Amino acid sequence: MNLPILLVDDNEVQATTRKAILERAGRRVTAAPNGRIALDLLHGPRSDSSFGLIVTDHLMPVMDGPSFVAQVRQAGHTMPIVVLSGLGEAESAYAGLDVIFRLKPFPPDALIRLAQELLCRPISRSA
Repeated sequence: MNLPILLVDDNEVQATTRKAILERAGRRVTAAPNGRIALDLLHGPRSDSSFGLIVTDHLMPVMDGPSFVAQVRQAGHTMPIVVLSGLGEAESAYAGLDVIFRLKPFPPDALIRLAQELLCRPISRSA
């Protein structure tokens, strides 16, 4: 099964580039410009509750990465979450939230490999 990826990034160029990279690798991707809109996609009336992976930025307007991830986890979602940030010290903000933290720049081939690895894992994760 090819579960879609939810990509959350306020930088339009980075979001468009990452979306294209993942789509060229055969993945379905839905993009959101901030955590609030991403939560609406996860929980709204037209939600796709079957996202297999979330890839999110750390610094965003409206709702930052740690707040977004905390709300995803509080809602009971257990899908893998990858946080991309240019700030190494930001990793501590995700303590206890079961994320994979990677520093930017994160090469396209590494993003594809990581997404494929995480989407192929058995669904037995716990938050």
